[in-house]
Amino acid sequence: MALMEFPITRLRRLRRNEPLRSLVRETRLEPSALILPLFLCPGEGVRREIGSMPGVFNLSVDEAVKQAEAAAALGIGGLLLFGLPETKDEQATGAWDDNGIVQRGLRALKQSAAVKKLVLIADVCLCEYTSHGHCGIVKRTGDEYEIENDTTLELLAKAGVSLARAGADVVAPSDMMDGRVAAIRDELDEEGFEQTPILSYAAKFASAFYGPFREAADSAPQFGDRRSYQMDGANLREAMREIDLDLGEGADMILMKPAMPYLDVIRAARERFDAPIGAYQVSGEYSMLQAAFARDWLEPQRAMMESLLSIRRAGAGFIVTYFAQEAAKALG
Repeated sequence: MALMEFPITRLRRLRRNEPLRSLVRETRLEPSALILPLFLCPGEGVRREIGSMPGVFNLSVDEAVKQAEAAAALGIGGLLLFGLPETKDEQATGAWDDNGIVQRGLRALKQSAAVKKLVLIADVCLCEYTSHGHCGIVKRTGDEYEIENDTTLELLAKAGVSLARAGADVVAPSDMMDGRVAAIRDELDEEGFEQTPILSYAAKFASAFYGPFREAADSAPQFGDRRSYQMDGANLREAMREIDLDLGEGADMILMKPAMPYLDVIRAARERFDAPIGAYQVSGEYSMLQAAFARDWLEPQRAMMESLLSIRRAGAGFIVTYFAQEAAKALG
């Protein structure tokens, strides 16, 4: 059959008004598909704004509960929890301490009836808890250093169990050590948490867009960088291998990070894998947009929603974003 052409075919017919546009809209956002990151810190009544991330705060546990209840009222799907411990050491003790900051936060959140609507996801990494800021155990030889993979796995597995014991609905390893999903899965199962899902940051790239997060979580490396374990941003095929391996090790869901600079990776993963896929609109993406909003260079709500739609359209079933509450309000 020959294709119809103008004037018979007029694609603008279905763009004439909002009801028509809504009826034929291909990609939709819902508050339940949004995950809000929270940064938990020691103290009481603490709500300290992060300088590079307007509208995002370090929160004491009591304040985090209030924020979580507000998020739940908006219909947001869940929270992703990070911690700022009282002290740090080379063994990242705070990450797997049953009385650690995120563990305390999880127990408090679980006591709130309103928060029961939310999926509580606990980040599993060591960078926020190590004195050197790296995501694994450091082996030093003179002026040289190496991030030890296999010894790090033991601590990550302990952290995963500790967080599940405290009430995490999902544990999310973000360290990018080889084999960490299998190590965490084995330890969870051995400790009776076989029903706790793993959300793996399967394709986490070494990105310039993490800068503001490192201020928020006080997790900047004290020396070197993370390129020996986070992925090279040039490698799409390697990202598919990472995802394949993590799913084979027992990951239940995968997360892509960052989001907007790697929309092609999200799309490629969606086309290849059947597992649930999420994407993390990271701190640099958020701060870049906020800087433009502050200068009236972009219309805030439209730009925010367009950025989230692009991630959803690429194939992400859920989105971790610092815009979660604002977006949920806009979605009504």
